[in-house]
This record gives sequence, C-alpha cells and structure tokens, in this order.
Amino acid sequence: MRKSLSLLAVAATLSTSVFAADYAIDPTHTFATFEIGHFGATTNRARFDKKDGKISFDKAAKTGKVDISIDIASVNTGTAMFDKHLQSAEILDAAKYPKAQFVSSKFVFNGDKVAAVEGNLTIAGKTQPVTLKANQFACYDNPMLKREVCGGDFEATIDRTAFGVNYGVDWGFPKNVRLVIQVEAVKQ
Repeated sequence: MRKSLSLLAVAATLSTSVFAADYAIDPTHTFATFEIGHFGATTNRARFDKKDGKISFDKAAKTGKVDISIDIASVNTGTAMFDKHLQSAEILDAAKYPKAQFVSSKFVFNGDKVAAVEGNLTIAGKTQPVTLKANQFACYDNPMLKREVCGGDFEATIDRTAFGVNYGVDWGFPKNVRLVIQVEAVKQ
C-alpha cells in the first residue's frame, strides 16, 4: 500500500509540473493605472506606460508566480506638468526609486477560475502585502499569435502612506489609492 501511495504521489507531481508554463507580459495589452480622489470633487487618474514581467502559471495545480516591474518615470496623466510632479521627490521619487514591483507566488482560485493574486508590492523602496482581486480572468488561444494567452482585470485599494507616499495628506487628499491592473501574458 505504501509503495502504491508513493507512486501516486510521484505521478501527481509529474503530471502537474507538465502543465506549468511561463508567460511573458504583453505590454500592448497590459496596463497599470491608479485613481485617487482630489479634494472630494473629482478623481485623478494615471497610468504607467512602461512595464514588463513574467508569469508562471499552472492551471492544473492551481499555482503560479508573478513578477511585474513598472517604470515610475513612465507615469502618464495626459498632463506633462502633473506627470513631472508625480515623478518628483515629493511624491513617487522616480529618480531614487525608478521601479515599482509586484511579486507573488500565491494564486487564489474559485473553482477553476483565478479569483485573486496575493503578493508583495514595492513602491518608493517600501514593500507591503497586496491582494489583487480578479474581476475576470481567462486563457485563450490567440488566433494571431498562434499561442495561448492568459489575462485578466485586477484591482486593489492600497494605503499609499504605508509606502511613504504622504504628499497632500495634511491638505485632505485621501490615503487610499485604487489600483486597476489589466494584464495579458503570452505563453512562451
């Protein structure tokens, strides 16, 4: 009995590792954006235009890893002067901390669908745990690339002061920032 159980364990390990795959972030279908209230009247929104990363995903074993970097100097609000202010030492300090990074090794599933990705987000040299909730997630065979693509829409709300980004808090700007992440990654 013990022998057959160990053979089953080996077979299970081999079968799940066969399905693990590496995916490269598709920068043309991946966007990291944020929203923050502005004096209770409007919402400021911005996105980061330069990002790269990789994902390892095993649908059968319901596991995965994520490593995504975002170029802070690529922040884009549509207004050059506001972009420069966000990049400044007063806010994100792009000169000192040129990258933000999300690293995860835990995927949370609801049945066969990815429900969330738990990991650590680093902004301005400080790292905090963050859970990105999946609003939708799917894998499909891309007819143009002739490869599998997996992706989804994710979101989280973070306390920016936990990362040392305190600008404007004394004036009433909110601490909470909504992150909205749209990601697609191509199987390698």
